[in-house]
Amino acid sequence: MSPRPARPVPAELCDNWPNIPSLDADAEIARQLALRLRAAMKGASLRETARATGVDRATIGTILNGGSWPDIITLAKLEREFGPLWPGTGSR
Repeated sequence: MSPRPARPVPAELCDNWPNIPSLDADAEIARQLALRLRAAMKGASLRETARATGVDRATIGTILNGGSWPDIITLAKLEREFGPLWPGTGSR
């Protein structure tokens, strides 16, 4: 079985992450999620957020800087602490 081909991370699909909306629909959802997470953190540090959510601080950082596509387990842990973060289909 050959490895999955690498795909661009959200920030690579968005000019001036996360300030300008992305033309890529998937990257735009990731951008909105990152913005919602940043707002939900209310100035808390990555370390404080990691402690509260059980999500590694490096993972939180890469979500915020658009360096990864968050998986469902990570999203579930973040939403248990902060409430809904996923932009969903109603945001379009």
